[in-house]
Amino acid sequence: MKKYAATIGLTLGILLAACGSGEHTSIIPVPLSVELQKRTFTLNGHTRLWMGAPEGEGAYLKEYIDRHALGQWSDTRPTDNAIILELADTMPGINKAEGYILSADKSGVRIGALSEAGLFYGIQTLLQMTYEDGAIAYGTIVDEPRFEYRGMMLDVSRHFFDADFIKKQIEAMAYYKLNHLHLHLTDAAGWRIEIKRYPELTRQAAWRTHALWKDWWNGDRHYATEGEADAHGGYYTQEQIREIVAYAQKHYITVIPEIEMPSHSEEVLTVYPELSCSHIPYKEADFCAGNEKVFEFIENVLLEVMELFPSHYIHIGGDEASKQSWKECALCKARMQQEGLDNVDELQSYFIHRIEKFLNAHGRSLLGWDEILDGGLAPHASVMSWRGTDGGLKAMQMGHRAIMTPGEFCYFDAYQDAPHTQPEAFGGYLPLQKVYSYDPIPDTLDHETAQLLYGVQGNLFAEYIPTEEHMEYMAYPRILALAEVAWSAPENKCFEDFHARALKAVEALRAKGYHPFDLHHEVGNRPGADKPIRHLGVGKRVVYADGSAYYKGYAAGGDSALVDGIRGGWTYGDKRWQGFLGRKGVDAIIDLGETTPITSISADFMQICGPGVFMPAQVIISVSHDGETFTELKREEIEVVKDDAVTFKTFGWEGTAEARYVRYQALRSDFGGFLFIDEIVIE
Repeated sequence: MKKYAATIGLTLGILLAACGSGEHTSIIPVPLSVELQKRTFTLNGHTRLWMGAPEGEGAYLKEYIDRHALGQWSDTRPTDNAIILELADTMPGINKAEGYILSADKSGVRIGALSEAGLFYGIQTLLQMTYEDGAIAYGTIVDEPRFEYRGMMLDVSRHFFDADFIKKQIEAMAYYKLNHLHLHLTDAAGWRIEIKRYPELTRQAAWRTHALWKDWWNGDRHYATEGEADAHGGYYTQEQIREIVAYAQKHYITVIPEIEMPSHSEEVLTVYPELSCSHIPYKEADFCAGNEKVFEFIENVLLEVMELFPSHYIHIGGDEASKQSWKECALCKARMQQEGLDNVDELQSYFIHRIEKFLNAHGRSLLGWDEILDGGLAPHASVMSWRGTDGGLKAMQMGHRAIMTPGEFCYFDAYQDAPHTQPEAFGGYLPLQKVYSYDPIPDTLDHETAQLLYGVQGNLFAEYIPTEEHMEYMAYPRILALAEVAWSAPENKCFEDFHARALKAVEALRAKGYHPFDLHHEVGNRPGADKPIRHLGVGKRVVYADGSAYYKGYAAGGDSALVDGIRGGWTYGDKRWQGFLGRKGVDAIIDLGETTPITSISADFMQICGPGVFMPAQVIISVSHDGETFTELKREEIEVVKDDAVTFKTFGWEGTAEARYVRYQALRSDFGGFLFIDEIVIE
């Protein structure tokens, strides 16, 4: 190989994709540098292809190019009407292996890169910028990724999606320069990978009595046997896994398997109950950490998994372990005493450490959700941070790699538009713009530590996603926004420009047989949530009655949240809704400072039954002159009904009154759960 010298001067800064320019390329993610002209080169039936690479390299690339019919291969380097692909040792402006330089002029197109992957991404850019008539603008694109890891997670446990569907998503991922596919292969809802040593995992644990996860979860949560009339589910054979991995490799994508442990393992512990603390089926979700047979089982499973997946990382889950059974289990207690462990968090850490040693001994590295930090992080583990970003930041400060995937920005099981316009989702509200706004590197992070931020990932858990069409609807175009977060330089990002490109991408995806959300019909945030409101209570003092403190995890603006003039959006997780979990619910007194004429008092509540958010059973509105003796203005009884809808309701009073103090009470229903209120509006 050799040095690559561009013959056209480079401009390091987006020219045609800048906000306010009025022009944009159609490329997603936006490149590092673009300099294009109005003149074009046109591909045609006589265009010749040539690759400058060592013998034996570029086989995947040639196969991919042949599928897209860009031209005919030439044995010698053509001088005109050509697409030239060339590997080089060094290139100006390129510092990362996946970077490339694409230039076009009257003689054709030239793509140079430091690696085959770089050439592949140059091809994706070429495909995206080619007009329908085959014309390619003259100019130069210099491009490389911001992060090495650019991922997407698909949950195939809650609802099974076949190998052809996975391959289809691989094609789209590659087109938008994502390079890691994380498969959530095991969870309570179903085991999805053939393990020859343990055939019951796919004979029973891969099948359940309900097709829909929601029905199964709310029902008896029982499993079935393959072939039974009421058996719903499926799994990948080892041959199918090999096909998926090979297909991904041809698209320069690494497939990372996730095998959940020590929790989310109900399906395993039902068919192999001896691996639980109780030895009783349908009782526990956590492996017994004191039982040697557990580690024998897991190691045997991982040996077959590692044979199928050549990935550097093996994801072991590690999240949401209850650990309650460990506290009473004789074997777990004995393990803790033997190892000098003080609590069950340290026992979980022992479990993770032990699995890591096994993976390391076989040349692999452990990746887990941020709960693997509990009790002490394994020496060489990497952390996937989902409960916000603190876990990832903590791991990096300890010298470990982190992949950022915080729920607030990266969980695509949330509603992407107004809930009443969408199919049922897990909850939350994550529109395209919010995904796009995410910056994984906070300003407070020093440069050296930031180097340990391996990348970002979008997660698509499938509890409420039973079909292929629904899965794609939730993924696209949000994963395109995350692709730009992962690849593009922050200074080159502009949502207005991205949105214009995303509108085109949605149409292109639809033409290819995908089922994206239609951005043209986006409703947007809840009315009133985008700008502050003014009312008599704004900025006034609020006192919460004894037993009516808000839940610290949903404090919103703290003591001032109910009178800060900020209305909540479509989700209680937007830090605008204040949550109450106590028995008394909401009981807040607002001091207006002086006796004031009042004509209305109201507040909004939401209901999302899935995560346990309900309307109040009773609302009482009162006023007072002295803050001690209150006159009741309205008492409203509310019938709370469980349903699947995301609902917002206003409960208030209208009339004529004078008072200094306003008291708003909202009592919880018999369903318990949370009450969420955004603002007590006084007018």
